[in-house]
Amino acid sequence: MSNFTEMDCYLFGQATHYDIYRKMGAHLMTVGRKKGVCFDVWAPHAYAVYVIGDFNGWNETSHQMQRVEPETMGVYELFVPGVEAGCRYKFLIETEDGDRLYKADPFANYAQLRPETASVVTDISHFKWTDSLWMEERAKLDKESVYEQPIAIYEVHIGSWMRHPCREDEGFYSYREVAKSLIPYVKEMGYTHVELMGISEYPFDGSWGYQVTGYYAPTSRYGTPEDFAFLVNEFHKNKIGVILDWVPAHFPRDAHGLANFDGTPTYEYADTRKGEHPDWGTKIFDYGKNEVKNFLIGSALMWVENYHIDGLRVDAVASMLYLDYGKQDGQWVPNIYGGNKNLEAIEFFKHINTLILGRNPGALMIAEESTAWPKVTGTVEEDGLNFSYKWNMGWMHDFLDYMKLDPLFRKDNHNKMTFAMSYNESEKYILVLSHDEVVHLKCSMLNKMPGLEGDKFKNLMAGYAFMMGYSGKKLLFMGQEFAQEREWSEERELDWYLLQDPRHKGMQDWVKALLKLYRKNPCLYELDSSWAGFQWINPDDNERSIFSFIRKSKDGKNNLIFIINFTPVARDDYRFGVPVKKNCKLVLHSGDPQFGGDDADRQVSYKPVKTASDGMDYSIAYPLPAYGVAVFKY
Repeated sequence: MSNFTEMDCYLFGQATHYDIYRKMGAHLMTVGRKKGVCFDVWAPHAYAVYVIGDFNGWNETSHQMQRVEPETMGVYELFVPGVEAGCRYKFLIETEDGDRLYKADPFANYAQLRPETASVVTDISHFKWTDSLWMEERAKLDKESVYEQPIAIYEVHIGSWMRHPCREDEGFYSYREVAKSLIPYVKEMGYTHVELMGISEYPFDGSWGYQVTGYYAPTSRYGTPEDFAFLVNEFHKNKIGVILDWVPAHFPRDAHGLANFDGTPTYEYADTRKGEHPDWGTKIFDYGKNEVKNFLIGSALMWVENYHIDGLRVDAVASMLYLDYGKQDGQWVPNIYGGNKNLEAIEFFKHINTLILGRNPGALMIAEESTAWPKVTGTVEEDGLNFSYKWNMGWMHDFLDYMKLDPLFRKDNHNKMTFAMSYNESEKYILVLSHDEVVHLKCSMLNKMPGLEGDKFKNLMAGYAFMMGYSGKKLLFMGQEFAQEREWSEERELDWYLLQDPRHKGMQDWVKALLKLYRKNPCLYELDSSWAGFQWINPDDNERSIFSFIRKSKDGKNNLIFIINFTPVARDDYRFGVPVKKNCKLVLHSGDPQFGGDDADRQVSYKPVKTASDGMDYSIAYPLPAYGVAVFKY
């Protein structure tokens, strides 16, 4: 009797086999009284398929696989007695043209450490989870309450966060080792989530994990699948969510990977105008094939349901939505209506987002989408894509353009910092300062800032305060919190020695204080997508380059006022309007000595007076320092 049944074939052919990862690939099982491994692979146009590995001395023809019924599905299967966990294997595919292809298992749960390319038999079903409290609390979040939670994400590349010095290998921290150092750090800083780059197996370090060959396997660079599950479990026990980068947009051409898997375009579009990215040199998944959609859906479900991942950040969504993305005339094919929208990718997103969020309440699907595509986070009923959140790339570009300017020219670009609020209600947004902004000669965040060293730090402190106060969830890439000076490189660890410098330590303490402020005050996160949660005090103070706004809570209590000066000019006569005659408590200011300032005796409580300002009846006088930041609570 076949492991991959006729019903499995039917569901796979409908793109609705949601447990496909439990059937495809290599699975330990007992048939009769014999223990071994059942191998299953989809290769619809292969002439013949063999499984080769340690168990047979890599004999190329001793273990031929058989097509399961119905044969038109193209699934091959073979049970091999005696094979155990840890055995390396590949599929040898003989094509119709007589070529022999040596392929890693697309559904493998574990792979050899690169540069080796074989798959490895393992069992991912028996990890003993102890995060039930976290999972139960997550499941209580319904579709609306999930948006009212604080989300402050620390984006991390494990291989370059920290490294062991003086080792002959790369010095990578293992999943278990990084749990001992990263988790306490994230917890101490006050982030709510981590986003892990480069976890799905990939061959080339320089791709950072965005050219995947193993969609079902945590990379072996840092340990085993069980080690990875341990890391997620430990994050959850410390009340920290885990988001993974997930890349369904494209895959590399590596010979052992998915490209031309059975000698034909199996996973990719057959027409190269649809199936290849000219700029990236990669293949594009064929979202019109149900089996390919099921392959991707199964991968997403495995991460969320088997590894308890709290969210997937979907990479390069725009490249999937537009048929002409990164292509010139003649390099792409219009859809059936003559347009440039990939109708099959749109359907895929609606399917997978509805499925993941429906089956896993409290989980998140996050789009890295860089265009003005409508309703990315809209419901399917409204013809939206049903993502939970969208990265606000527009805000990011405007923010960085402004922050890089000499303060003298900021007055002419004031709208770059206010414009995002004009479209804030159109999507559910995450404000991001990601790894992409500190590589490829773009400079580190600190070195983007104008001025001499002291001014650079003050500029960056003001920028981070603006980001933390603004509407939207938050994401910072590792190292930005202590003002890493060099651009990020996957080849080395962060420059942790900088924390011996009081200026860098002050920046780290500033970000920690901002994160504590963020998590402690619901006004900063529970009404992110509504004007009910945000009010400008003065959005037009461009001559002085000062921004002032209020973040409001649902119950009207403990609101916060942000005042941020983006010039090196002190405003001793500064006055700002307040909506009510309530004492305002200064809860955070950049002149505090703990952040490197020299203003230890700043007044704490401020009583509004009946002097009109900024269109309000009451106001407060506050001497605003150069690059000064002040946050008040009322």
